[in-house]
Amino acid sequence: MRRDRLTWTLYGAFVAWGWFLYSFNPSVPLLADEFGISAAQAGLHGTAMAVGAVLASWVAPTVVRGRGRRTAIASALGLVALGVVGLLLAPSLWVSLPSMAVLAVGGNVAIASSQAGLARHHGPAASAAVTEANGVGSTVGLVGPLAAGACVAIGWGWRPAVAVTVALAGLVAWFVLRIPVGGAMTPPAGSRPSPSGEQGTDEVSTSDEAVPPGERAVVDRLAGDEHVPGRRLAAWCFLGSLVAAIALENVTTYWSTDLVREQTAAGAGIATATTAGFVAGLSAVRFVVGPMSLRVRPAMLLAVSFAVTVLGWAVLWTASSPSVAVAGLVVAGLGCGAQYPLSVALLLSTAPGAQDRAQAHATLAGGLAIGIAPFVLGALADAVGVHTAFLVVPVIAAAGGVAAVLGGRALLAARLARVAHAAAAPTPAPQAPDPHSPAPHAPGAPAPAAPPPAPVHPSH
Repeated sequence: MRRDRLTWTLYGAFVAWGWFLYSFNPSVPLLADEFGISAAQAGLHGTAMAVGAVLASWVAPTVVRGRGRRTAIASALGLVALGVVGLLLAPSLWVSLPSMAVLAVGGNVAIASSQAGLARHHGPAASAAVTEANGVGSTVGLVGPLAAGACVAIGWGWRPAVAVTVALAGLVAWFVLRIPVGGAMTPPAGSRPSPSGEQGTDEVSTSDEAVPPGERAVVDRLAGDEHVPGRRLAAWCFLGSLVAAIALENVTTYWSTDLVREQTAAGAGIATATTAGFVAGLSAVRFVVGPMSLRVRPAMLLAVSFAVTVLGWAVLWTASSPSVAVAGLVVAGLGCGAQYPLSVALLLSTAPGAQDRAQAHATLAGGLAIGIAPFVLGALADAVGVHTAFLVVPVIAAAGGVAAVLGGRALLAARLARVAHAAAAPTPAPQAPDPHSPAPHAPGAPAPAAPPPAPVHPSH
């Protein structure tokens, strides 16, 4: 896989968003203590993120198509910075929730636009590129919970660590605006291509102006692939695995701090920092799974990752010391780290030529998972305790594993059906020779003699 300037720039959006997620999510229990609210009320920040993600599922493809991918990503990062400032200055839940929704719109638009751009840019290596992008984001984000824990331990609170997001978002937006329009950095729909780029959006277009005549047959073939039997089922299955992946990651980063505090009697700073173990697992596996997905069926890797998550949950759930809890979080992270990027890459593979539309569906489904899962676990924690509430984790993982297996089988069946259809397609019959056309002659043979010129009759 070739990592050029565009690839690294698009990775930057994952860095900014990853830092925010992994520095703020472990701080939610601390924010609840500051505001004097229950765990369920604190879980409403996940619901606010879901509202932003649902809006982003419509905004992202609309802005990419209308304003171009570069403007979409840079503007989205500006919204992230604005929302984080509002969150940091919020005196109560009534200000923090709208701020969360605003930054969630920006973050999801930036990630959705970047993932679709990477898939378009890298083609067959899309699964490796998307997985590595998420790995880069979570690797930088690994410092987030450590920074939050350190700030809490020295008495600064969690806000300084989260504030770093503003600087990262501004820096990445500056780099994005320096990338020329063209290729995967698609221009607004209907604009002319730049000399070094290519025209069009990720949607399959029927416009002859948007698609060069020489590429019309290729586009028609890609559009038709979406209706191959089994492809639609595979899309739904991978959408289900994506929902499970996002739910697992968010309930773990939101509430593992409380679980560690309850099970091990660790202090707030230490418990918050233990989330770094989860993020470390996330980061490490993404750099391994990316190359592996080019050699092993991604759907198989996805199914195995859900089993690894259950193993990590078992260690965490039974831990009685912070060190064992960290070990469980690392193993759980090794499982969760592969799930989201592989689910997205597999989902995008079911919609060739329409990656932005498929990514919008993923953003919508992921937003619902973010909104429901942390809130439900928080409400259960209020009712039965966080330890018992964490029993939902293996249930979600099992559902995700089943979806991955079914999706892999459906996608394989779709590919076999496509191959069989191509093999059964009739070949065009050779055209009969024109009796009035001159007979062909073998290469190297002398050309047939020209007919004698017509006689010229002198005029009288």
